[in-house]
Amino acid sequence: MSERYETLEHTADIMIRAFGSTLEECMENAAYGMFDQMADLSSVEPVREYSLEVEGDDPAQLMVDLLSELLYLHDTEFVLLSEFKVKYDREVLNLTARGEPVDKNRHEMRAAIKAVSYHALEVSPDKGYATVLFDA
Repeated sequence: MSERYETLEHTADIMIRAFGSTLEECMENAAYGMFDQMADLSSVEPVREYSLEVEGDDPAQLMVDLLSELLYLHDTEFVLLSEFKVKYDREVLNLTARGEPVDKNRHEMRAAIKAVSYHALEVSPDKGYATVLFDA
């Protein structure tokens, strides 16, 4: 599948459906979708690498925790991330992401995402997707 995610109709916030045949692919594409909603990622250079680790065995909780950690990184380090690699093994999820600091002269900023919501959350790699709602 060439499409990483799609936006879904929602009255006030941002909802995406990230595609993937594995939990890892769903998470990579959900992370990409979240950052793509915040900025035009075509101008983001993957020059710095960032690593995160999240623990747990519930896919939905892992999704919220991972995206929340990435949002925290964005908010505190002022970075945009455009490449994501997730590995999940025995209740430990490791993410490596690449991107660069925000440069408002080069990066077209879009929506401000405040939080990752549990509302309407669905993580179903067996169905080929994960649905995530962001508070904007």
